[in-house]
Amino acid sequence: MPKLSGGEALVKSLVREGVEVVFGLPGVQMYGIVAALRDEPSIKFVVTRNEQSTTYMADGYARSTGKPGVVMVVPGPGIYNAGGGLATAFSRSSPVVLIAGQIPRATIGKNLGGLHEVNDQKEITRPITKWQKLVLRPSEVPAAIHEAFRQAQSDRPSPVHFELPPETMVEREEVTLLEPAQITRKVPEKSVIEQAARELAAAKKPVIYAGGGIARSNAEVELVAFAEAAQIAVLTSAGGKGTISERHPLALGGSLGPAGQLKKYIEDADVIVGIGTRFSMRNQAGNGARLIHIDADPEMIGHVHENSLGLVGDAKATLPLLMQALEAAGGGTWGSPVGEIAEIQDRLANAEEELNRPQEDYLRALQDAVPGDAVMIFGMTQLGYYSRPRWITENPKSYIDSGYSGNLGFSFPTALGVKVGNPDKPVVCISGDGGFMYNSSEISTAVKYGINLVTVIYNDGHYGNVARDLDDDFGGAYESDFVNPDFVKLAEAYGAIGLRADGPLDVGNVIPKALEMNKPVFIDVPVSRVPRPKQWSARAPWTTPQGGLIE
Repeated sequence: MPKLSGGEALVKSLVREGVEVVFGLPGVQMYGIVAALRDEPSIKFVVTRNEQSTTYMADGYARSTGKPGVVMVVPGPGIYNAGGGLATAFSRSSPVVLIAGQIPRATIGKNLGGLHEVNDQKEITRPITKWQKLVLRPSEVPAAIHEAFRQAQSDRPSPVHFELPPETMVEREEVTLLEPAQITRKVPEKSVIEQAARELAAAKKPVIYAGGGIARSNAEVELVAFAEAAQIAVLTSAGGKGTISERHPLALGGSLGPAGQLKKYIEDADVIVGIGTRFSMRNQAGNGARLIHIDADPEMIGHVHENSLGLVGDAKATLPLLMQALEAAGGGTWGSPVGEIAEIQDRLANAEEELNRPQEDYLRALQDAVPGDAVMIFGMTQLGYYSRPRWITENPKSYIDSGYSGNLGFSFPTALGVKVGNPDKPVVCISGDGGFMYNSSEISTAVKYGINLVTVIYNDGHYGNVARDLDDDFGGAYESDFVNPDFVKLAEAYGAIGLRADGPLDVGNVIPKALEMNKPVFIDVPVSRVPRPKQWSARAPWTTPQGGLIE
């Protein structure tokens, strides 16, 4: 067995796991790993300007490539800074491997006030990671990294947290390296699959509700094959957008609102096949329907819908088995829904009660400007909210949002990670001015590494959604405006390209030019306030003034 330092053992283990890029920040407690990365030509080390961006970039990389994203940060404040991206990755079940430093092992838990000390820092990430591990010796590193990658990718994918003190990174001892983690795709019991097939075969009007778990399982092909074989309409969550092309004749669209054509369709269904979804933010399943729920996480079965039959298993492995069982059960008698879907799609695209102005016009200008194979990252803006039901997503893993975590500032660094993982695809980031300024210093990172994405900044000089809500419901906005830099000059100061559109409808002219430049391009788009979308016309009681206690 070779004698390796902990840093060398870690990096060699990453190579064996197929890692090609690590997003991180070097620091005094990380030198043993940094030196090992320097000496490993097969791994690219992308250094950001703030730890917050490391986990966002890793999440974007993971969700757009289907491979784990790897992060390296210093202990204590580095982990706290990385928390926003880690929370977003958790909300979207994204396999992010966080490698964190620690303080010297003799002082761990002693509360002596050492540099970056946080007592039991694994507790920082416990609510938003699936697995945590502290390793104290170099010989323990390969097994822990092996387990970290297995945990991150198996069952419900999620972020994980691995940490080691600085001595472990430089000490040497005999180390046994391991082969890559093998991911076993679980499938439900045969009897449960057969029961689900019988219930589905007896349905009068079934519908598929497809979630982000399909993308995490790389099961997009299996979803389309199942839907086509069974002739069942497919409705997706926002996280499931792209699991089936929204131009497919069986595609109803994505992201339900509280009313409208899609909500009516799912409420009329008697059987819902929920695949890889937690029904987060609201119960999407019709209350009167039977839910056949395929999910890798057994805790999700019956979590929001009591009348559920749980098929605990991986979507990619389970869908073909269910399709075979359905055929053996005689298939269904409901007939093809293609004609009804076409009528619904026509109403969704043209009926004023389904559309919002001017958001619809802004989004169509954007859609016309962007190639069909582009990967889109939508920030927490009014256009981002509206894109969930209205952006037409054609390809797998090409629509990315922040999920229920709803992090302002996530879109630009996440898009950087997407572009690192997809250098040959057009990548377009949609951000508001408030969110962009969270991580605007990462323009430096884009220029340094030639991360040539296009970032569109809708600039109204406010936290616009907050200002509108306060004006509409609380008698006036308060401290929701701010002073912005000139975004064109800011981009140019870093060595990037800055462009300015005449307004939201002008992006159709500017974006194609920006994509041809093959540089980091930042487009300043002046915009005024837009009205609240109809999809969010129903207000939560705590967002409006109340005269007494809320029941």
